[in-house]
Amino acid sequence: MSEAKVSEAPTLGNLRRAGQVLVGLAVIAGIVAAWRWRGTLDPLVLAAMIREYPVAPLVFLGLHIVASLTFVPRSLLGVAAGIVFGGLWGVLWAALGSVIGAVAGFLIARYVHAGFFERARWTRFTALLQHAERGGWRRVALIRLVPVIPHSLANYAMGLTRLRLGDYALGSLLGQLPLTIATVEAGAAGERALRGTGGWLWPTVIGLGALALTFLIPALLRRKGRGE
Repeated sequence: MSEAKVSEAPTLGNLRRAGQVLVGLAVIAGIVAAWRWRGTLDPLVLAAMIREYPVAPLVFLGLHIVASLTFVPRSLLGVAAGIVFGGLWGVLWAALGSVIGAVAGFLIARYVHAGFFERARWTRFTALLQHAERGGWRRVALIRLVPVIPHSLANYAMGLTRLRLGDYALGSLLGQLPLTIATVEAGAAGERALRGTGGWLWPTVIGLGALALTFLIPALLRRKGRGE
């Protein structure tokens, strides 16, 4: 039995190291590609690209996963969702995409551990990781609510915690929702204004209201904490 374990360990170790190298190269390649073709990441260009496919929602979700792993601002995808799908469906697909992308980065950091995903090296985020572990989905939601930390970086950082996947996904969904609504409604309002069809005021109001929540809710929570 011991000999089997000894002979098996190097094989698994080699596979894991190969996975680490491949993931690291993929992330680096994605960042380079995103920078190289950053001009094509304009929401209007993305919308035109997505419209060419009959399975636009699946294409959009795929783009969202790639964007989440390669540090492309998810706000671009939110605006594109509003332009392509409108307000209601845009919020649905953008919210789903942001959670799937967040989970992808989380799982890569937790189970693949490519070099720079070792927790000991992320001393800058020690306090944040400890707060997330103690607070569960509520703390994740609060961290996500005000996007001080870039979306992709937060995904990888949270994967280094002992958070349960369900708590992480729920907290990410709730915390990211206000900004998702704001960006999607901005895209929907902009698309209507550009087409000159009217009806842009209501999405604008909804978007501004959702954006205000990203500042109001943390302020209320801080005041409540001081009161206690």
